[in-house]
Formats: sequence, C-alpha cells, structure tokens
Amino acid sequence: MRLPLLALLAHGPAHGYELKQDLEQLLGPEYPQPNVGQIYVTLGRLEKSGLIEGEDVAQSSRPNKKVYRLTDAGREALQVWFEETSVESRVRDDFFMKLALAPRTGLADQISLINKQRRQYLNTMRSLSKLATAENRDNPIANLLVEGAILHLQADLDWLERCQEELE
Repeated sequence: MRLPLLALLAHGPAHGYELKQDLEQLLGPEYPQPNVGQIYVTLGRLEKSGLIEGEDVAQSSRPNKKVYRLTDAGREALQVWFEETSVESRVRDDFFMKLALAPRTGLADQISLINKQRRQYLNTMRSLSKLATAENRDNPIANLLVEGAILHLQADLDWLERCQEELE
C-alpha cells in the first residue's frame, strides 16, 4: 500500500479519502477495495519516515482535514520502485504445499485436492469474465488487471492438469 499511495501523491496533494477513491476508480471494483483506516495508518507511517508531509487544512463546516504531499525522499523512493522489477516467485504456494503433504497425512487425496482447486479457479474465472464484460468497458487499467488475473488462472488450470497427469 505504501508505494501505490506515494504514486498517487506524485500526481498532486490529497487527503486519505481522496486517495482511497483514486485507487478504487483506477483499479475498478474487482481489485480488493482498500480500507480507509489502513490508508490513514500507512499515510502516518509514510509521514514519520519522511516520504510525505501532511498539512492540516481548515474546513468551515467540518473538522480539519490533513492533506499530504510527496517529499523529495518520497519521489526518490517512488523512482526506485519504478526501476525495480517485480519478483513474485510462486514457489511458496499454499496449494502446492497441501498437494505435497497430503500423502504423508492420509487426510486428503491429491486428485481430490486438484479437482477442488480446479473448481475454485473456474468459478473465479467466471466471476472475472463477467466483470471484464460488464463494468470496466471504459477503464483500460481495470480491464488489464482482470485480463492478467484470467491469464494467471488459465496457467494455473494448465498446471493442475499437469499435476493430475503426473500423479495419476
């Protein structure tokens, strides 16, 4: 959450609720909606670390709001983030651990686990496909997010087939 908030603040100063709305609008409804409390906690941590600075802004009919802006250190951290590649090894996978340990426990059958996981992936894929066709026609970023998730699910389904072939 830290770096996406910094990225939003690179566009200009904002308060926590605006940042929540910006994330929701950018990523669409299928992305897990950020908790506004989590956003404010993260903003507090970013401010303590010197990556952003906050300023209280008086409002006539409401309590003051705190508007945050990116500092030079925050801009540098953001630049480093954009330059790094994302390393998301899927070697530590909860499902695979279940699959590997099932025979040792005698509590679960590997093929049953594969079939149950396959059903879950297919249900998730169906839900994402509905979202892709309905709600995000005008949001190319959300469309790319959904498309990427569907492609990952397809790869996972192919891998489940490979597991089943190997284990039968």
